[in-house]
Amino acid sequence: MNKLEDHFGRWKNREEIAEAMIPMVGKLYRERNVTTTVYSRSLVNRSVIQILKAHRFVKQIEDAELSVVDTFPILQEVNKLDLGPCRIDVGKLAVNWKQDNQGQSIEEYVRNQLSDATENKLDRPEHKDVVLYGFGRIGRILARLLIEKVGSGDGLRLKAIVVRESGKGDLQKRASLLRRDSVHGPFSGTIAVDEEENAIIANGNFIKIIYANDPKTIDYSAYGIRNAVLIDNTGMWRDREGLSQHLGCKGISRVILTAPGKGDLKNIVHGVNNALIDDSDSIISAASCTTNAIVPPLKALNDKFGIVVGHVETVHSYTNDQNLLDNFHKGPRRGRAAPLNMVITETGAATAAAKALPELAGKLSGNSIRVPTPNVSLAILNLTLEKETSLEELNEYLRWVSLHSPLQRQIDFISSPDAVSTDFVGARHASVIDAEATIVNGKHCVLYVWYDNEFGYSCQVVRILQQISGVEYPAYPKD
Repeated sequence: MNKLEDHFGRWKNREEIAEAMIPMVGKLYRERNVTTTVYSRSLVNRSVIQILKAHRFVKQIEDAELSVVDTFPILQEVNKLDLGPCRIDVGKLAVNWKQDNQGQSIEEYVRNQLSDATENKLDRPEHKDVVLYGFGRIGRILARLLIEKVGSGDGLRLKAIVVRESGKGDLQKRASLLRRDSVHGPFSGTIAVDEEENAIIANGNFIKIIYANDPKTIDYSAYGIRNAVLIDNTGMWRDREGLSQHLGCKGISRVILTAPGKGDLKNIVHGVNNALIDDSDSIISAASCTTNAIVPPLKALNDKFGIVVGHVETVHSYTNDQNLLDNFHKGPRRGRAAPLNMVITETGAATAAAKALPELAGKLSGNSIRVPTPNVSLAILNLTLEKETSLEELNEYLRWVSLHSPLQRQIDFISSPDAVSTDFVGARHASVIDAEATIVNGKHCVLYVWYDNEFGYSCQVVRILQQISGVEYPAYPKD
């Protein structure tokens, strides 16, 4: 057999295996709230090609390739188990089994690795009502994520979206903006509009559209909403007094702000300081996209090497608060045309980082350059460390962090000489370390950290939401 036929034959075989995986992945998710992943990349609702690419990506962070040939028998054994809600990384199970199975068969190995998920399985939770207050860039991505993660319906349920009515055809326009996105592509599923009920039906989820100009006037209980978490993504109120208006409404029990909070509000970067969240915290800030991007790698580096001083420069995509063409703006420079200029502006991310990591207080400065791209940003961390290191040691440590540490859902790692910003559209980690760009000189290092300032940040918001709603499920294998 020549090489052409050999490669094509193997490809067709792997396609067939990936096709067989899809119904097993779907059944686990719909019936048991079990999410299957390959190195943190979800297999739920993925196509054959997407499943194969998720496996191929493992080569970026491990020494060897991973194939569906390796994960398929793992998935088969997982399907045989009586599991409660959880997340299972079949990619890591497959690699770990090949490296150290201690003479166990795949069946024995999977049963032993997931014994806790079967013997101490979680009860199926009651669903938690969620309300989106605002429906802009972050609001619509949050809606996509919540609809995607509804699973068996026992977890988070998006019940309503609150907006100001813009005039005739408002409902249809809102639905259209959810259906199509110039950056993130089409909605994965079906969307219909119920004009009579003033609702959007997305993948079977009935989402009431509530028109209001004043949050204090809404009675959410009138729409069957109970004990809900409201996510305010408008940025109109950032302190406790303003956001408390939501808590005065029937049906709302807690509020998450998708912006840096002011005053005594806790600014939470999930994975870093989310342990600070108490049951008594009725209002929580999810900080900013840049804060979420830089704090996890800063924590990782500070834990291992110590940080003496540093400067954070963010190369940030333009946002809605800038002008398309030169016009008046209350902020310096931001009035100049966003699609045509690089705009130097301030960022509070360095100061905010110290709120999440108090040990870095007074050690960081920061600035930002807005650039003519619609999404995906880059943080450049220029740091002086307490301990000397090497390029190889630093990159290997960050690779390990991305795979095995408590920050593995926040930090991703890539080693590609051709990576550019559009490669990270839709990235679900808060930050992605670009290993090929890392610079190390003794105690001085420069890290280049990519982040999808819309999608990756929204994933962090959802992680906070899952935690306070009691639907943050255990992950296996245990690292």
